[in-house]
Formats: sequence, C-alpha cells, structure tokens
Amino acid sequence: MIRTALPAEAETVAALHLRARSTYYPDGVPDAGTDWAEAWRGSLRRPGARVLCAVERGRIVAVASFRTPDGAPADTVKLFQFHVDPGRWRSGIGTALHAACVEEWRADGRRRAVLEVHAGNRRAQAFYARRGWLPDPENPPAEGDHHLYLRYAVEPRE
Repeated sequence: MIRTALPAEAETVAALHLRARSTYYPDGVPDAGTDWAEAWRGSLRRPGARVLCAVERGRIVAVASFRTPDGAPADTVKLFQFHVDPGRWRSGIGTALHAACVEEWRADGRRRAVLEVHAGNRRAQAFYARRGWLPDPENPPAEGDHHLYLRYAVEPRE
C-alpha cells in the first residue's frame, strides 16, 4: 500500500532514510549531527510538500518526498528524497512508489521532475535510468560536486 506519511511516523522514516543512505556512504552518512527525525517532521508538515510511503505488513519500507523547489516554475517538481529499505531492494516496492509519485505529478499538472543523486550511488542511478530519468543539461555537475542532476519528463495522461 502506498499512502501519505504522517508526522507521527517521522522517526520511522528517518531510520529508514539513514539505513538506505549508509549503503552509499562507506565512511558514514554526512551531517551526522542532524536530527533527521526533526527534519522529516518538518518535511511532513511543510506546505506544498508531499511525502509518500510504501507500507508492507504494517511497516514503512520506502519513502519519497517532493515539492516545487523555491524559484522553480510551477510545472516543475523536485524529488528530494527517495529511499527503499535495503532489505527490500529489487522487490518492486521502489518501482511502485516511483509510479505513485509520477501519478501525483501528472494529477498536479507537473511536466518536469528533477532530482540530485549521489555520484557514488550507482544502484540509484541505474534505478532512475530504467524509469526514464536523464542527465539534466541545465545542471551539469560542478567541479568537486558529489551529485548528478537528473530530469524526468512527466507525460500527460492520454
């Protein structure tokens, strides 16, 4: 089941976020002092932001957060976070959550989605490429930047 995450679930979402991120930061997740539960509570309450979660047997196993970035056109949405519990990778949950995000974007009249993916996270890059995400020509990686910028064309309903 995919549904909107609730503010009361911020600690669960934060724990999943850290489990997933730790897989591509071999020396430890940056921003170690960040209170990720509080950061997720803020995301869950932010006007205009959406946080979807995939729930399996009563447990949150994936999460996605998105909104229109500050200063961006109204038809653009940014996927800020997309995490699947590592124990559930390659199970179809990420695919289902991505499809739910795209459906929301279509329903909201979005035509373009953007995201940043860690340059060392080859697994995530392959996941996004299989779903049609491409390098964003308007945002090439800068020298020393550890992120790649991708974009996705949200096709309207037929």
